[in-house]
Amino acid sequence: MKTVSQNTQGIFYITIAYVIWGILPVFWKQFDMIPAVNVLAHRILWASVFSLALSLLKKREYLRKYFSNPKSLVRLAVTGMLLSVNWGVFIYAVNSGQIVEAALGYFINPLISIVLGMIFLGEKLNKTQLAAFLLAMAGVAYLTINYGHFPWMAIILALTFGFYGLLKKKMNYDSMSALTVETTLIAPIALAYLIFGASDAGTTAATHQFSVAFMLVLAGIVTALPLYWFGIATAKIPLYSIGFFQYIAPIINLFIGLYIYHEAFTITHAISFSFIWAGLALYIGNITYKIVVSG
Repeated sequence: MKTVSQNTQGIFYITIAYVIWGILPVFWKQFDMIPAVNVLAHRILWASVFSLALSLLKKREYLRKYFSNPKSLVRLAVTGMLLSVNWGVFIYAVNSGQIVEAALGYFINPLISIVLGMIFLGEKLNKTQLAAFLLAMAGVAYLTINYGHFPWMAIILALTFGFYGLLKKKMNYDSMSALTVETTLIAPIALAYLIFGASDAGTTAATHQFSVAFMLVLAGIVTALPLYWFGIATAKIPLYSIGFFQYIAPIINLFIGLYIYHEAFTITHAISFSFIWAGLALYIGNITYKIVVSG
């Protein structure tokens, strides 16, 4: 019963995390007048401030433990760098009108997570889950082959977050404290860039507007909370389950790109995404059945 309860909690946290990640393109679009690297620097800095404040209130013992352990610092520096690259590429994709390609990256990402889980964690799929995986893989392969150019942003997004999820699963650290250390280790670089590198006059004027400055601070909250929930989920459910739930965000991203920002959607997209959605429906049906039977 404890395993079923943990699985249910993990599904809850992973779902709300990916729903928020799904709608974030609308948030990042508010900064299209600011270079992506500047937005990234603010995102890292304020995520560090917000997560540090929460951790000091509730998780001080974990912070001492991680900051005093060189091995933990190295591991969290690596995951922090993976996050930074992922965040920067995603912001650039959104603000350059390429949300559909970003969505492709997060459609590929679950396949990366599933493969990494099988290679490094010895996770196995049952027959239904394997069929769902193959359907999704066929859709992603078709889309990638017929995309028209190498989708470098999509590949970087998929690989960075795939390895981030794997490392978080293997480390099994306290979620908020680990995020605090990750962002705090990278924050000095972000702060130095904002002080010495972000010198464009138009950018400086934009960030001094109260509404924009407030939104940049808010970026720390909308960054930290989903990652906190993601970290909780990785400790409670298998990596292959996380892989399939990752489809929630790109589906929402896709509809935002199409219906809010009117990006192109071709017959190639339609065919590929049909395979992906069929695989997702099959997998969700399988785990729902298992939860009902176990309960």
